[in-house]
Amino acid sequence: CRSGTASVRAELQLVAIEAELEKLCFAGAVEEHRGPTRLRLIEREEKERVRVLRVGLICGGPSAERGISLNSTRSVLDHIQGGDIHVNCYYIDPDLNAFAISPAQVCSNTAADFDFKLASLAQGFESLSDFAEHLAASVDMVFPVIHGKFGEDGGIQELLEKYNIPFVGTGSSECCQAFDKYNASLELSRQGFITVPSCLIQGSEADESELSKWFARNQLDPKSGKVVVKTTRAGSSIGVTVAYGLADSLSKANAIITEGIDSRVLVEIFLEGGSEFTAIVLDVGSGSDCHPVVLLPNEVELQFHGSVDVTEKDAIFNYRRKCLPTQQVAYHTPPRFAIDVIESIREGASRLFQKLGLRDFARIDGWFLPQSIHVTSSSDSKFGRTEMGTILFTDINLISGMEQTSFLFQQASKVGFSHSNILRSIIRHACVRYPNLASFGSVSDYAPRRSKTSMLNEAVHNCNGTRKVFVIFGGDSSERQVSLVSGTNVWLNLQAFDDLEVIPFLLAPTTGDSSNEFDVSSRTVWSLLYSLVLRHTTEEVLDACIEAIEPDRVALTSHLRNRVVQNLMEGLKKHSWFTGFDITDEPPVKLTVEQWIKLAKEAQATVFLAVQFNIITNV
Repeated sequence: CRSGTASVRAELQLVAIEAELEKLCFAGAVEEHRGPTRLRLIEREEKERVRVLRVGLICGGPSAERGISLNSTRSVLDHIQGGDIHVNCYYIDPDLNAFAISPAQVCSNTAADFDFKLASLAQGFESLSDFAEHLAASVDMVFPVIHGKFGEDGGIQELLEKYNIPFVGTGSSECCQAFDKYNASLELSRQGFITVPSCLIQGSEADESELSKWFARNQLDPKSGKVVVKTTRAGSSIGVTVAYGLADSLSKANAIITEGIDSRVLVEIFLEGGSEFTAIVLDVGSGSDCHPVVLLPNEVELQFHGSVDVTEKDAIFNYRRKCLPTQQVAYHTPPRFAIDVIESIREGASRLFQKLGLRDFARIDGWFLPQSIHVTSSSDSKFGRTEMGTILFTDINLISGMEQTSFLFQQASKVGFSHSNILRSIIRHACVRYPNLASFGSVSDYAPRRSKTSMLNEAVHNCNGTRKVFVIFGGDSSERQVSLVSGTNVWLNLQAFDDLEVIPFLLAPTTGDSSNEFDVSSRTVWSLLYSLVLRHTTEEVLDACIEAIEPDRVALTSHLRNRVVQNLMEGLKKHSWFTGFDITDEPPVKLTVEQWIKLAKEAQATVFLAVQFNIITNV
């Protein structure tokens, strides 16, 4: 965490400004024609100029996703703290007790690492009301980073609204409707979208007769019909499972209810043969005008290697696959769909964002079903029908995951936003809604991380006074995924220093050709563009590199990216706080280890070895 360094830097800036003001006052005493009135105006302008936005990050919550929340908060803290933003961190435990926590606690591996120490090490609040009163006096803007219950269901938003505390994101009533999957599905149907046929089960016991009728209406075999059983109000990663037939569906629905995960359970038809996608929506409108722009969506491809049992194949894109290293998932940005389908996904997600009254940003998940797969609908005129197939929106994530390699940052980096830039843009946009924060929604004096080229030769030979740093990670060892995480964190943190030109590299895993296993100098190294680093495994990074240089993919990505940037600029150009995109996205470069070492010597680069094995040091 850089919070300590950022705080010291901010204090030094204030000291420097105070010194300048003293000079101005002294000059005013000597040169009387300037007058005391002008001096007071100058002093006020200087203080206004350096006013720091106090942001409160709230993480934790009662759901099983509080570990994801902690990871997201750590990432947000790291990328927004400093300059004109000061961050305070808060934690809500499973019993909805609130605590003020330190940056060091945010950097714990899991919530369990400090849960038991909260009473003695953190500032606790008597009640949520006391907590809200503290927030009203201590922060200018709250950024809720609670996933699932109390974070996305309108709970924390309702508390903040009651005490007139500005916050990032959608309002409480809109959250309440959008978070409940069943209610959201009904509303989407009313708004003209095709939805997945579903049956709601609620109460202490599932209603067998009602579910049996639903199976019959959707032509599902009561003994083996394949369905998805999931909670309606527990996020998109928790309590989702596949069931076969009526009895299995009832059993799994009752398990969710009796275990207290949720009192409302949704049974949906299984979308066999479909492709899952997820899309980030960014609102770039002014004031109360909503102008949602959908970034480049991700296609989520589940992969299975070798012999896999039925249970594993039926596993949904769950928390483990979404947030942890696994070779069972691959991402494609943009999706491998026809361009008309991708544009329809973007149009639909944008329309959904507006129809449901969402604010600032959101992540919307869905499925694309080829033409051969039919989904029943009361009207073929509803949104989602294309010549190529059917688009369905299934999950609305009001507080998208914000871990270092999350979909938010993958998609944002594809169109030119660094981590810091996209997060600060979201916060600045939220400020525009509140009159007392209008000055923060105007010109920002904070200098964002300067644009650094991704073109390898230009970066290496650019004589601009910066020191070159090569960060290399990956390899073949069992710790290669740890290497990726370590190298990514080092690369991201060093990006903050303007006197460094930091270039990430992947030591590619071998392809199984034992003849080259010990010929280290011929091993492959890839120079990576910003967006390609943001993956969960080294295998994903390698696959993304190969895909990024395929001519057809390059042409498609360039076309769609230009269109998204154009859409973004239509809204962002009206905001004086937006200082532009700060990263470029050029194709990766393939090298041998020998060529990479030669390049490092030519650039006089400092090499940071994040490879968890001594393969490089043996060269």
